[in-house]
Amino acid sequence: MNRKIYFNTATRERRAAIVENHRVVELMVERPTENRIVGNVYIGRVVNVLPGMQAAFVDIGRDKNGFLYRDDLLSFHLSDEAEEDKKQRSITEFVTNGQEILVQVTKEGFGQKGPRLSGLVSLPGKYTVYMPEGGYVGVSRRMGTDDERENWRTIGEGLLQGSEGMIIRTVSEGASPAVIEQDLHFLRTSWERVWREGKEQKAPALIHQGSSLIERMMLDFSLDQLDEVVIDNAEDHQLLKSLLAPYPSATEKVTLHVDKENVFSTYGVDKELEKALRRQIWLKNGAYLIIDQTEALTVVDVNTGKFTGKTDLHDTVFKTNLEAAKEIARQLRLRDTSGIIIIDFIDMKREQDRRQVLDVFNRSLKFDRTKTNVLGITGLGLVEMTRKKVRQSLQASLSKPCPTCKEQGTVLSDEAQAYKIERMIYEYRGMDHEALLIELPSTVTTVLAGAKGDLLKQLEEEVGFRIFLSPNKQMSEESFAIRYMGSIEEATSQLERLKKKD
Repeated sequence: MNRKIYFNTATRERRAAIVENHRVVELMVERPTENRIVGNVYIGRVVNVLPGMQAAFVDIGRDKNGFLYRDDLLSFHLSDEAEEDKKQRSITEFVTNGQEILVQVTKEGFGQKGPRLSGLVSLPGKYTVYMPEGGYVGVSRRMGTDDERENWRTIGEGLLQGSEGMIIRTVSEGASPAVIEQDLHFLRTSWERVWREGKEQKAPALIHQGSSLIERMMLDFSLDQLDEVVIDNAEDHQLLKSLLAPYPSATEKVTLHVDKENVFSTYGVDKELEKALRRQIWLKNGAYLIIDQTEALTVVDVNTGKFTGKTDLHDTVFKTNLEAAKEIARQLRLRDTSGIIIIDFIDMKREQDRRQVLDVFNRSLKFDRTKTNVLGITGLGLVEMTRKKVRQSLQASLSKPCPTCKEQGTVLSDEAQAYKIERMIYEYRGMDHEALLIELPSTVTTVLAGAKGDLLKQLEEEVGFRIFLSPNKQMSEESFAIRYMGSIEEATSQLERLKKKD
C-alpha cells in the first residue's frame, strides 16, 4: 500500500491528512481555540459520586467536570477481588467526594457532555503504550499468530517493574526486544519526571500535556508503513527531523513543501475534503451513496445511479454493493463518523453475494485505526455497526447548521471559513503590493482578526503586507472576495467606500 501523510501547519489551523493509494482516508484538525485535551493528565478532585450511574464527576480545572466510570477507576482496576465480585460493589466503595485523584482524558467533551476520564494513565510511545500502574501486558490483536502474541507477552512481562503495565503496538511487529525495551525506558523516565514535578500540585492541576498533532501522527505509524511525509512549515519540518533522528533512513522520506500554494491544495486534499462534506458521494462506476447524519445515528443508502451493468440485474446489484462497501469504509474514516451506523445496501437475493459484500466491507474496515464493530445483516437487509467516538466528526468540526434553511442543512462554520481565508491570504506572501482588501461575512471577521485584532497583526507580519477587512452583514455565509490589491493609501480609500455602501 502506498501511504503518505501531508501536514498543513503553516497557518493557525493545523491539519494532517493520511492518503492511501492516492485517496484521502483520514483528516485531523487542530485549532488554537479548541485546546485539545485528550491524553492530558490531571490531578483532579471528585465533586460528585453517583451510585445510580456507577460514575463520578471530577473537577479538572476546566469549564465542564470530567466523567469517570467506576470500571475506569485505578482503585477498581487494582483490586484483587474476583471480577464478578467487584462488579457487584458500589462506586462509593472505591472513591469519595472531595478525594484528590489522578486522571487522564480519554475522550473530548461534546456539546453539554464533559470529557471522559480514566484513572489508568497511559503514555503512548512508538512501539509501546506505557501504563505506570497497569499491572498487565497487552499485545495488539493485529500482530501475527496467537503464538507470536504470547511470545511478545512473555518478553513484555520481563521488561516491566513493580505494578507497571504495557501494551505492545502493531508497529512492533518485526522489531527486536531491545527496541521495545528502549521505547519503554524512555516512557518510564518521562513519566517519572512528570510525576516528580506534578505530585506536589494542588487539585485541580494539569501535570502532563498530551502529544501534539505531529507527534501523534508519527507515533501511530511504523516508518516502514510510510512512503512520504510532506510538511509546509519550516519549524515543524525541523521538529519532524528531530523526532526521526534515531532513524536516519526515515528522514529521507520527509519533504518540506515551499510552494506559495498550501500543501493540501497542491496535492488535491482540499478537493477531497469538500466532497467529504457532501450528502451525495459518487462511486467510480456511476453508482452513488447518500449519507445522512442524525442525532442518534448515521444512515448510508446505496443506489445504482448511472451504473446499469453489463449482464443481469443480480450482477449489477452485486458489483455496486462491492464498490460501495469499500467506499463506505473510507468515508467513515474520512468523516470520522461514530456511534450507531446503519447501511442500506441494495437488496441482494443470493446469500453468497451478501456474505461476500460483508467480507469485503470487514476487510476494508481493518485499515481503520478507530475501533469498529459490525453486527451483521438484519432481516431487512440492513448492515448494523458501531464506530467508537474519540473526537468530533469532520462535519461537526468544519460546518454549522445553515441559518437560511432553518438548520435543515449545513454551511462552513465561521472558524472553518476564517481559516480558509487565512490560507488564501498566506498564498500571497512575498507579493509586491502593499495591501490586500477583503470583503467577508461579519461573523467571520472577528475569528480571522482576533478579538482585539492581534491575530490579524500577527498574520500581517508573517505575509509582509497590510490586510484590510470589510465586514458585510448581507454577504452569504460561505462568500468572501478580494476587493483591492495595491497601495495602503488606496486600500484605505476603498475600505471607506465599502463602509459607506454598507
